[in-house]
Amino acid sequence: MILKRFIAAATMITLLAAPAAWGKSRGGLVSVDIDLTAQDGGKETRLWLPYPVTDENQTITGIKVTGDYAESAVYTDRTNGTPILYASWPKGVNSRKLTFTFNAERQEVIRRDFPTKETNWDPAEYRQYMGATSLGPVDGEVKRLADRITKGKLTVLEKARAIYDWTCENSYRNPNTRGCGKGDVCQLLQDPGGKCTDISSLFVALCRAAGVPAREIFGIRLGKKETEEITTWQHCWAEFYLPGYGWVPVDPADVRKAMLVEKLELKDAKTREYRDYFWGGIDPYRIRIATGRDIVLNPPQAGAPLNTFGYPYAEVGGNPVDFYDPKKFRYTISFREK
Repeated sequence: MILKRFIAAATMITLLAAPAAWGKSRGGLVSVDIDLTAQDGGKETRLWLPYPVTDENQTITGIKVTGDYAESAVYTDRTNGTPILYASWPKGVNSRKLTFTFNAERQEVIRRDFPTKETNWDPAEYRQYMGATSLGPVDGEVKRLADRITKGKLTVLEKARAIYDWTCENSYRNPNTRGCGKGDVCQLLQDPGGKCTDISSLFVALCRAAGVPAREIFGIRLGKKETEEITTWQHCWAEFYLPGYGWVPVDPADVRKAMLVEKLELKDAKTREYRDYFWGGIDPYRIRIATGRDIVLNPPQAGAPLNTFGYPYAEVGGNPVDFYDPKKFRYTISFREK
């Protein structure tokens, strides 16, 4: 079953066919089916799910939540503002199921009409996006590397572009990485291979060390077929903040994914096409569901802060359930085209 899930995830590269062929929008019904019945019924069960909402690039409608839970509500992560669907079941119940469905309409994002001059800005206003996380330091070796990459670069845009190019050229996709990867930047400096969270986190940490506000964005890809299971299609990309302009998306991880699957070299014209597209552009076959690292959920979880919140999270008797283990944490996410 686990192998089946990883194979399904690998097929997602079909979404990376030539950028020129992508549609400008994508929509459909997303269904999340959770079954925690296999857990210890003698203990309280608690569940937290990312709860996507409408923003300037996506529209979320028709939300429905059903199940045999005793309690359910929507809360907000107090640090990052990520909405959270929470549900709980008391000890002693025989079934613990929840279904969460919503319609998603996503637009392609292209942000490259950059101003010719950088406006004045106060870094203190973006302190949240310039500091270290538990796995993403911004001092020491990270700072020294960021300084080398951005040497001679004076503006936020120049620094971000230099770090993006360095990340595309020096990281690589490791298909054996579990899930989306942990985003352990110190480990990545020793071996810059991983999946989307790893490569995006490397970009973010280097940006922050160079004085560029940046953040990871966690989401899930939408299918291209009429109906598809997207259980393992979680994806992480990055954004940096350009003063006087706003947040700019970048996705060096999808560049490296395309290179791996299509057997491309850095010098190839198609690689350049991907690099140009994912600098300020992201396709519409994804929705945003969360931001932030080292997350304390709302209501707070009993376990340690979450490294990321791109997957469902559950605790039984205060102990986390491994969301990578389908035998224990049973959930399915599916997509149906409108």
